Amino acid sequence: MQRIGILGGTFNPPHLGHLALARHARLQLDLDHVLLMPANHAPNKPAVKDDPGPEHRLRMCRLAVAEESGVETSALEIERGGTSYTVVTVQAIHDSYPDAELTLIVGADTALTLPGWREPARLLEMTARVAVAQRDGSDLGEIKAALDPLLASSERGAEPGQHLITLRMTPVAISSSLVRRRVLAGEPVVELVGDRVSDYIAKHGLYRTQSPATSVGGGAA
Repeated sequence: MQRIGILGGTFNPPHLGHLALARHARLQLDLDHVLLMPANHAPNKPAVKDDPGPEHRLRMCRLAVAEESGVETSALEIERGGTSYTVVTVQAIHDSYPDAELTLIVGADTALTLPGWREPARLLEMTARVAVAQRDGSDLGEIKAALDPLLASSERGAEPGQHLITLRMTPVAISSSLVRRRVLAGEPVVELVGDRVSDYIAKHGLYRTQSPATSVGGGAA
């Protein structure tokens, strides 16, 4: 039976923190591989004016994982187009690999929003577990309290506590917004994103303009 991890996000741009999370989840949870899943359009995140678009983000993800064993980039959400809902993505992976064990990999902040996603109960029924990467100051009890009602009401038959896994890793103090700010300021970002992604950003002149966030609609992930 295959064990597949799914790590979604806008990856605008992908950075070494994303790779560290994917790598750690694969090793700790004994996954066969982790799919980096860049969203075409994330329903629960603000837009930035200098988002280079899904194709650039997809190419950067592919460059980021080029030498990362057991981590792959999936173009599923970008090829599907429109707003990227996680439940639709997981259903597609489940249909393609009906015997695979699927693990949803999320950060602590994202885990707290999961009850507001589209069809969260169905999403959890299709996944064997939710692996949560804790940040400094994050409260696992709060996360468990948020997810337990969904897990208890699902048809999986497992106890809620068996579905929620904490990833034990040292937090990586990198964010995509930090990378964008550094590029805008003309500062190097190779130590944040690696050689390939840094070169790609420079070659295509990405993130060179100011990017104030504007709220967009679209519902939950």
